Amino acid sequence: MLQIDVISIFPEYLSPLKLSLLGKAQDKGLVSINIHDLRDQTNDVHKSVDDTPYGGGAGMVMTPEPWAAAIDQITNDQDEVDLIILTPAGEKFNQKMAETFANKSHMIFACGRYEGIDSRVGEYYAGKSNFKIHQVSIGDYVLGGGEVAAMVIIEATTRLIPGVLGNPDSLKEESHSITGANDEVLVEYPNYTKPASWRGLEVPEVLLSGNHGEIAKWRKAQAERRTQQLNKE
Repeated sequence: MLQIDVISIFPEYLSPLKLSLLGKAQDKGLVSINIHDLRDQTNDVHKSVDDTPYGGGAGMVMTPEPWAAAIDQITNDQDEVDLIILTPAGEKFNQKMAETFANKSHMIFACGRYEGIDSRVGEYYAGKSNFKIHQVSIGDYVLGGGEVAAMVIIEATTRLIPGVLGNPDSLKEESHSITGANDEVLVEYPNYTKPASWRGLEVPEVLLSGNHGEIAKWRKAQAERRTQQLNKE
């Protein structure tokens, strides 16, 4: 079972993790998701988790001590832990990374806010033999915090765990899982359902033919065409 711990100053922000496929996966015991309030690890009356940056500059930086206390509380020296620090400066998340994460045993998501988390948090845990640190971004833009990014990564990852999806074959023919010529990763072909005619638009005739070989060829060609269009934009 994959254990996921998410640390945030807004734990209620992560309530969607209890819904839909993720909720069912937890009910089945395929994944465990625990949400932790970073402010529980503070000692002052204001429950402060940030301070002004050394060197000056706008904004505030999240202090290292609450983060270390939160991480230490949910780990031990025997755990093999992947610590995911959400940051716009991180490696771009993709399907290959999701596949890697789906094979992990314990992941901790650090949802930073403000100008981010003191860099020594990542440096400290990178020095521990049982930790692997991942600085991860979900795109070339800046969010208010790491919570949305954490939910994106958790959903993309957990759906790859065997038993989470009702039909595992659906993973084989979806965007970023189809390969074309020269092992190019493709996006998914267009999909249609009933009725065959809708508001003057028709379902492509090949899909109504029952010829599975021709349907497979059409879908591959459409996936390649869509991917080429996206790469030009």
